[in-house]
Amino acid sequence: MLRRIYGIETEYGIIFSLRGQRRLSPDEVSRFLFRKVVAWGRSSNVFLENGSRLYLDVGSHPEYATAECDSLSDLVAQDKAGEAILRELVSYAQAQLSDEGIRGEIFLFKNNTDSTGNSYGCHENYCIDRIDDLSRLENVFIPFLISRQIFAGAGKIVTNARGTTYSMSQRAEHIWEAISSATTRSRPIINTRDEPHADPEKYRRLHVIVGDSNMSEFATFLKVGTASVVLAMIEDRHTVLRDYTMASPINALRDISYDLWSKEPVKLLNGRDLTALEIQEDLCERAEQFVNSHALPQDLVQSVRLWREVIEQYRSDPMGLADRVDWIAKLQIIDRERERTGAELGDPKVALIDLLYHDTDFARGLYYRRNVRGHFRKVVSAEMIERATTTPPSTTRAHMRGTFIQAAKQWRRDYTVDWVHLKLNDELQRTVLLKDPFKSTDDRFLKLLASLERHG
Repeated sequence: MLRRIYGIETEYGIIFSLRGQRRLSPDEVSRFLFRKVVAWGRSSNVFLENGSRLYLDVGSHPEYATAECDSLSDLVAQDKAGEAILRELVSYAQAQLSDEGIRGEIFLFKNNTDSTGNSYGCHENYCIDRIDDLSRLENVFIPFLISRQIFAGAGKIVTNARGTTYSMSQRAEHIWEAISSATTRSRPIINTRDEPHADPEKYRRLHVIVGDSNMSEFATFLKVGTASVVLAMIEDRHTVLRDYTMASPINALRDISYDLWSKEPVKLLNGRDLTALEIQEDLCERAEQFVNSHALPQDLVQSVRLWREVIEQYRSDPMGLADRVDWIAKLQIIDRERERTGAELGDPKVALIDLLYHDTDFARGLYYRRNVRGHFRKVVSAEMIERATTTPPSTTRAHMRGTFIQAAKQWRRDYTVDWVHLKLNDELQRTVLLKDPFKSTDDRFLKLLASLERHG
């Protein structure tokens, strides 16, 4: 599969506090946050006009799932649109709290762990060919995911039996299996629950759970783009790939997370020892050969070029990636604070930096304060992000969903939608089934749309 559908689901952390003291529980804050959503959608689980899904997940975590995208720029814009949509809800909820005389401030974090050790995810979804033999995923894709932390990690100060140290990935400590159908009880790197949201005879939805939430647009672009190319190589039976199966994938995931400069090799099942950087270099080289002989979309070709650029920079001077890679950008801020104040890594002021990097507020968030000064490499414009808050991608099934929702709301018609259905809740109960995520329109959809206006 050369053209691919993908999406990102992001769970957000939420706190309401006054001068550092928590005043409301996450559940109470979330009720204020979703009050506006429930008012028009009659639920805290809704699909939006941009084709995305917004809902309240287990543990009172606001969760935003992007619409289906087939271009990386659309995906990055949709992901950042999720932050913008939630910022607007925070602003509304803040006003509601103020009106009710409840003093304090809402903090919304795009990160993966809280202060009590709970973890919440950033899940990637990839539409792949219907394959039942998952061995190539185990041999190639899982080692790719484990080693890609060098450019996809969000960074985290961790205190455990090793002491207090800095790690590349926030999720590495919270993953317990390589492949499983579970999501929370024993978090796997890849979730195999077979829920394609498409024609099950043609497609499978690969659900990747191991990833961190990225603030950097570049990191989001690169992690999804490179993953898509690696999947294309796995699906192509003519492409020869090495077996990178690790002797202990979960130990390797954690060890690599702490090995910031990729000095220590991990043991493979075949007896070889490779560092994370060496695995990434080898896969990148094969990806370069693959894109030269296959007609991939240009954004995927670009992701392979950027992959090589990042690998070379990481090998020569990793800190030179502070404009692209979240864990390195955050480490740079922490290092400068420690040099300025002499603080230890476990100092509360340093822990605050670790957290505030992920604050989605433009004025408070350390990522956004650096971003406005041009310290991060951009992938999409502010205009593209703004448009993505209300407009679905035009080249996938999301176009039909978003357009239907917009029209139904305009004509005040009662409707129900999910990833594969559009339904008018009238006497005829007309329903359109959208089994092909690559299709942006069809006759059945156009007839349903026309009937909205006729009966408006």
